[in-house]
Amino acid sequence: MAKLQPRGRKVKILATLGPASRDPEMLRRLLKAGADAFRLNLSHGEHADHLGSIHAIRALEKEFNRPIAILADLQGPKLRVGSFAEGKAVIAHGQPFAFDRDPTPGNGERVELPHPELFEVLEKGRLLLINDGKIRLRVRKATSERIETIAEVGGVISDRKGVNVPDTEVPIPALTEKDRRDLAFAIQHGADWIGLSFVQRPEDLIEARRLMGGRGALCAKIEKPQAVNRLDEIIDLSDGVMVARGDLGVELNPEEVPPLQKKIVNAARLAGKPVIVATQMLESMIESPAPTRAEVSDVANAVYDGCDAVMLSAETAAGQWPEEAVDMMARIARQIERDEAYRMRVRLVGTKPDATTADALAHSCMTIADTVPIEAIVVFTSSGSTARRVTRERPAVPVMVLTPTISTARRVALLWGAHPVPTRDIGSFEEMIAKGKRMALRHGYGGPGSKLVMVAGVPFGAPGATNLLHVVTLSGNELEQHAKS
Repeated sequence: MAKLQPRGRKVKILATLGPASRDPEMLRRLLKAGADAFRLNLSHGEHADHLGSIHAIRALEKEFNRPIAILADLQGPKLRVGSFAEGKAVIAHGQPFAFDRDPTPGNGERVELPHPELFEVLEKGRLLLINDGKIRLRVRKATSERIETIAEVGGVISDRKGVNVPDTEVPIPALTEKDRRDLAFAIQHGADWIGLSFVQRPEDLIEARRLMGGRGALCAKIEKPQAVNRLDEIIDLSDGVMVARGDLGVELNPEEVPPLQKKIVNAARLAGKPVIVATQMLESMIESPAPTRAEVSDVANAVYDGCDAVMLSAETAAGQWPEEAVDMMARIARQIERDEAYRMRVRLVGTKPDATTADALAHSCMTIADTVPIEAIVVFTSSGSTARRVTRERPAVPVMVLTPTISTARRVALLWGAHPVPTRDIGSFEEMIAKGKRMALRHGYGGPGSKLVMVAGVPFGAPGATNLLHVVTLSGNELEQHAKS
């Protein structure tokens, strides 16, 4: 069985697959370079392409004996203009431009907007952004049939370009018919996480939950200003969140995004939910083998903030240097985590434990690891909730998560500092100690005299019963026995 080198970092790397990376050999190289999880962007590609990627990832899982998380990212309700008589048109600066419900191909004065919902909610003074914000139009008058605007920033507009309405909540469901088909496909084929795009309100998560039927974990993508207004409610209803800076950066002023990123990361961490920072992290590496200094600082900033994972998008999906992009992100993360100030920085968010035994024990794990030389924290869990609690505290040592459930192991693979290991359940205290020691040695945590913290629940195998913490010391005899086995 092939072996992966120890990652030497706690933050995880989520790599998006696409034409540049879905080949099984490239996937293998990305995993070895440092990818911990893979994203399937269901906005692009056919189901057959994504199914091939899923099979290749699961084959790598077996080859390297390491659980790998798969995040299936739904497209969401993307708003787009209609078509133009010549394929494109020019909207002049300061000139009027109208949207209507007439499917006749457009020109430099008007175009169809095939979204009746917008005609009901747009009002005078509201903003429309076209083509990732390159064109800015201000509403002068809106009726149920026509929206008249003035071009604050003009430019070339072409067929089916995207529309953003940053200051308006649009009454459309978060799941389109395409999303429903894609969600059914992803769940059927074992996706571990589902990314729900363009979440505006907590209610958007409810339908996705129902369709998932208890399978997989739900990641709310925060990319609309409206979602920020109800952030705590959205986090409460999700299993994790993504700071999706692409559309968020279009709908907000650029200077608003960095503090908002920190706000979302902090809120997710306080709630004990994993948080991913995504989009344009090493953008220049789509074409260049090296990033800019600003991009390196951007990744470093997310690592310092204590996010669970950083994501590569086009860099690995369509770029010329996918393996190098993953390697660079891993190198940045390792360097930052070696910084003496790192531990203090990731704990600036005061994750005060709730008044529960499980939270108190998770907090104690961090305190023990700070006080006594500890090699690793060993968590026994069936649902993954104990692992989330322990990693939320950002302990100074790795967290080895032993679980009898492969789906839990895969979901946990996105958690900061977690090293998931699928293994048979335990039935006694003695078995817990023996298995914890054996697995720690097998996965490279410790030697003679090393200490481990073990966390579990009694009765064993009962979800939600975390009530046991025990510190053990590895002996030379155990190391010898492991070497012989």
